[in-house]
Order: sequence, then structure tokens, then C-alpha cells
Amino acid sequence: MAEIKVPELAESITEGTIAQWLKKKGDQVEKGEYIVELETDKVNVEIISDYDGVLTELLAEEGDTVKVGEAIAIVGEQGSAANDQPPAEAGRVNESPDEPAKHENGSVEGQNTGNNATVDQSSNDAASERIIASPAARKLAREKGIDLSKVASQDPLGRVRKQDVDSYSPEQKTNQKPAVEKTEAPKAVSAGKAADDNRVERIKMSRRRQTIANRLVEVQQTAAMLTTFNEVDMTAVMELRKKWKDRFYEENDVRLGFMSFFTKAVVAALKKTPYLNAEIQGDEIVLKKFYDIGVAVAADEGLVVPVIRDADRKNFAEIENDINELAEKARTNKLSLKDLQGGSFTITNGGVFGSLLSTPIINGPQVGILGMHTIQLRPVAIDKERMENRPMMYIALSYDHRIVDGKEAVTFLKRIKELMEDPESLLLQG
Repeated sequence: MAEIKVPELAESITEGTIAQWLKKKGDQVEKGEYIVELETDKVNVEIISDYDGVLTELLAEEGDTVKVGEAIAIVGEQGSAANDQPPAEAGRVNESPDEPAKHENGSVEGQNTGNNATVDQSSNDAASERIIASPAARKLAREKGIDLSKVASQDPLGRVRKQDVDSYSPEQKTNQKPAVEKTEAPKAVSAGKAADDNRVERIKMSRRRQTIANRLVEVQQTAAMLTTFNEVDMTAVMELRKKWKDRFYEENDVRLGFMSFFTKAVVAALKKTPYLNAEIQGDEIVLKKFYDIGVAVAADEGLVVPVIRDADRKNFAEIENDINELAEKARTNKLSLKDLQGGSFTITNGGVFGSLLSTPIINGPQVGILGMHTIQLRPVAIDKERMENRPMMYIALSYDHRIVDGKEAVTFLKRIKELMEDPESLLLQG
């Protein structure tokens, strides 16, 4: 017998959620074969078996939270799963239910005492089966002789987990009843509304969605977040793209998009306003001398922010290649932890979905995020006499006012505007 444990994933990840078992109990597994998909805060990770054999037991169910180093499955020798039923039980299958069972020494179980014990045990087993509990919790409860119906659950859905059994004490008996009454009361109230049940659907939040929600709320509660706006005339960029897009594609096998222009402009603006390329650690400001730019990507599982490394050292084609590769990996759920770690500033483009204006939320622990929006034809005053319809884009900078002052924020956004309206000047930026 050998245990499959949750391996070390990354320095910042200590636990995950069982997303899907790729093998089921009784399946033959080989060393190096994937057996389970684990969902972490950032990416999904497939865990392999370190042993050959049969998957004899699953110690966690799909949806269970497991910690690094925790055993989640047991692999036994080949054929061990076929003998789950003990020989003593197998030999009693054909016994008549009306006959008392005989022990090996020839003694016969007393019908009254034995049957009562059997009935009591069956009742306890049935009660335990009705309790929603993880396999690990059931196993530990059996080992400790604990009745699962008396274990208080800390899970919002009422599922008893291993840690609930670990922390069980007899005093919980008096505390269990109110919890039962509390869960039963809503059922009675909602009994009259059974006809409306098909009007709603309850979907459990994925671990990644829960993490996104928690971190966004945490940023809003801890950062002094403020947003400033400007608008960019995209005429020059669009004309430059139109002029060079075919040749650019032929030479680099990648299309020239707006994101590479904005990435280069962000790097140039960050060099002028270094406090936007920083973070707060305790009572210190950490100024970053590198430019790893995160680009927000909308994936099916939720928003992710893969990082373009050393964006200041890359040309337009290299940046476009990185963006395309990271976006594809995000859509196919192939992003690694390395792809998501260590960004110094973030760009998000709500314009691809038609957003005209928004106030993006900072991607902590960073202190700034640039929001791009949809390009829209709007009348613009060229001078006192002339008006023209121009392709205009609103841009937004959300920043942490604890270390970034309004002057720096406005200077940053103004610099972005200047560079985007004179895109050839980006070629001169280091």
C-alpha cells in the first residue's frame, strides 16, 4: 500500500480543491500517470501517481479542499482491489436470513442479543450514510469510533470533513441540536415555494472564482484606490497599423495589434513615474527596476493575468507573440504558475467586449492598472474653426493613493496619451 499525496505546488499555494478524479476506485494506474486534477487559486494542476498498482481508495471527493502533503488516495498491489469484501463476509452470503450465524468455534449467536446488536449497528450505519461527509472523514470516524451524526460541521453546505472529525469532542453533542434546527427551519419556510425551485439554479463557485472575489474585495478594503481618466485619439495608431500590418505579418507571422503599442507606452510612462511600478511591503515602498507587464485575459474559469516578462527589452513582434501565446494558454487552461507570478503593472482591455468606460480594480500587490476601452467615433475640436469625427478611446488609471499622488497618476496617463497619438515616437523609447 502507498499513499498519493498533494505535492508542493508553489511557495504561495498551500492548498487546492479536487476538481476532477481522472481515475476511479479500482482502476489500474501506472507510475507517472495522471490520476486527479487539482484546482488551485491560480491554475489547475494534474497530479501523477508515483506508484504502479490499483487505486484502492479515494480519500477525498470532488469539491473537497486538500492541503499540500495531505494523502488523497491509496494505491495497492495489483489485484488487491478485487478483494474488498472480507472472506468472512463472502462466506456468509448464501446463509439463510432466518438462521443464526455460526462462528468458527461452532458457537451460535443468540437470536435476541445478536439480532438487537445487528439492528442497532444497522441503524447507526444508516444514520452515518445519511450524513454528508468526505471519504477521509468517514474513515477517520470509523477508526476513532465516532458517530458522524454528532460531529458539528464547519462547512457552509453541512458536509463533514476530516478536520471536523479531528476537532470533535463529546461536548459538541449539546451544540449540535441548534445547528440542526437552524438548517431545518428554512426547509419548512420554503416548503410552500417548491413550485418556484425551477426558477433558480445554484452553482458552487469554483476555487478560482472564490479567490478572485476575495482578492478584489481585499484590494478595495486595503488600498486607497482612486481612478483618473483621459482620452486618446487613435487616428495615428490606426493609420500606422493599416500601413504596416501586411508587411508586419509576413515578417513576423503575427498580427500587429493595439496591445503592443499600449505595452510599450506603459513601459515608457512607468520609467517617468516609478512609483506606479512599485508595491508596499509593511512600512516600505519597493520600487521595481524591471517591467513585467500583466495582461488581463478573460478565460472560462475566470479572469487571469499572465505576465509579459521584460517588456522593456522586447520589440513589437515579441510582445504580440507573447500576448497571443499567453491568451491561448489561458483559453485552453494551460497556464503555469510561472506565467502568472511576479507582474509589476497590469493592463486590462474591456474594450474588446464593448466597454466604453470603467474603473478597473488594482491587481494587488501592484499599485496601478491601466484600463483600455472601446474605440468610438466622436466629434473632436481640431481648432476653433474645425470639428472632425475621430476614433477616440477612453483610458483609465486606477492607482493606490497611499504611495501614488494625483500628480504622478495624471502625468502617467498624459504620457500614455502623448505616445499613442504619436506612435512612431515609441520606437525611440528604451
